[in-house]
Amino acid sequence: MSGASVADTALTDPQLRRSIAATLLPGFVGTTLPEWLAQRLREGLGGVCLFGQNIASAPQLRALTDAIYAANPDAIVAIDEEGGDVTRLYYESGSPYPGNAILGRLGDPGYTESVARRVGEELRGAGVNLDFAPDIDINSNPDNPVIGVRSFGSSPEVVAEHGAAWTRGLQSAGVAVAAKHFPGHGDTGTDSHLELPVVDLSAAQLRERELVPFRAVIAAGARAVMTSHILLPQLDAVLPATLSPAIIEGMLRGELGFEGVVVSDALDMHGASGDRGIPEAAVLALAAGCDLLCIGTENTDAELAAIEAAIAAALAAGRLAPSRLATAASRVRTLARGLASSAPVPATVESTISARSHGAARAVSADSTVGGSGIEAEDVAAAQRAFDVSAYAEEWVLRHGGGRYSVVRIDTVANIAVGTAPWGPFSAIEADPTTPAVAAFTANPAVLFTEGDHPDLVLAAQSPVLVIGKDNHRHAFARAAIDRLRAERQEVLVVDMGWPSDDRAYADIATFGASRLVGKALLAFLGDRRGLGLGLADGPGHGS
Repeated sequence: MSGASVADTALTDPQLRRSIAATLLPGFVGTTLPEWLAQRLREGLGGVCLFGQNIASAPQLRALTDAIYAANPDAIVAIDEEGGDVTRLYYESGSPYPGNAILGRLGDPGYTESVARRVGEELRGAGVNLDFAPDIDINSNPDNPVIGVRSFGSSPEVVAEHGAAWTRGLQSAGVAVAAKHFPGHGDTGTDSHLELPVVDLSAAQLRERELVPFRAVIAAGARAVMTSHILLPQLDAVLPATLSPAIIEGMLRGELGFEGVVVSDALDMHGASGDRGIPEAAVLALAAGCDLLCIGTENTDAELAAIEAAIAAALAAGRLAPSRLATAASRVRTLARGLASSAPVPATVESTISARSHGAARAVSADSTVGGSGIEAEDVAAAQRAFDVSAYAEEWVLRHGGGRYSVVRIDTVANIAVGTAPWGPFSAIEADPTTPAVAAFTANPAVLFTEGDHPDLVLAAQSPVLVIGKDNHRHAFARAAIDRLRAERQEVLVVDMGWPSDDRAYADIATFGASRLVGKALLAFLGDRRGLGLGLADGPGHGS
């Protein structure tokens, strides 16, 4: 029998086809379940990955996940909800959670665990059972374009401690974590969505730093681990981690002893599929030891058929062992069935997510100093304690906070993981336009500056000036704009809501996050010269 005939047999053999289908996790376009996807779920498709574009409201989201489970009760329903800058539940409004960098700076694992539990409860109520979080990359490179504030910090011990706390918190709500991005994406200077990053570290170096958090989350019971599309030439000179048996089977399974589900990062990313295409990347990922293949964001029936055909051909050609496919499918099904029985899924939606702002997980007390949209004063205060505030910034706020100043918003192109979700105080403005802090902020004249704008545009801002951006030091146009303002205007205060450079040259205030919660915290900080009574000079996190 020819290879093509064997492949055809694989696709017509119901059991084998269901095993192939069980390893696939596509995305789709729309807010309702397409019939082609429902049919594939009925035929054993492993699950569905949801993105911001798939979510319009809490009732709609719950109806969507109910439809997925109706088609396949054993489906994985996954989402990329990191509880900070990367959010899908709050893609239209910005997240009400602080994000990892702030949690790491606060140094309170109990608080980290409670935040993760709240995220998990929201996800469980929405019908989601697998979260692509926590991000346990060590942000050892401050110029990293894709990790940054998604990381708990630059110390292996801090990332390990908070990664384990997040794992315990989220999984206590009946939602599995997929800790990422193995074996570590923090020491990269390029984005694997767009190219293949190279990390030239030895196995010994990885053991001392990058692998420390993965050992911790595995010990904490992580149900899944997500791979990274990075090349580690000292471990595998040809294939990125997602496609490398040496890294997945040798290091993750063999050395670290992980027995759960290995999930690939999205295979439509350049770092995985690049010149080889998604179907071939899927074959190599399965052969390397991945169990569940995250395909991408806007997949189609034809794309999944091409992937299935490639896997069937690989089986026929002996490139993929049937036993490897069977193991992968079994792990995915075991995870899904365990999640279905681990905690009850609420029958009604109690989340306060709204169709427009998506609200937040908890109500606010009537006497809250920050106001509505589910963000509590205690969370705002916690976020402020993580701010790094220079002495100059403290003086600026004392002079001008709550008063009149010009605002320059520097918009850089967000990485694909973050997407176009509203950020910082600008998301808070959209969610709560009438609160006193927002009203005071929006009363000031504002300039929006983006790459490609004429440099003179920033000079429309008159002294004093408040500049707000993200990762200011990484963008030449942002540095040039700030330098010019500092030279030609008086009393310029620069806020960096990303991961700042070590010298804080472009961060008089570093917030270490830009979620809606952090934006509200910044507005409260600027609008109240007492800093909500925290004591600006004495609070943890303030200073150099």
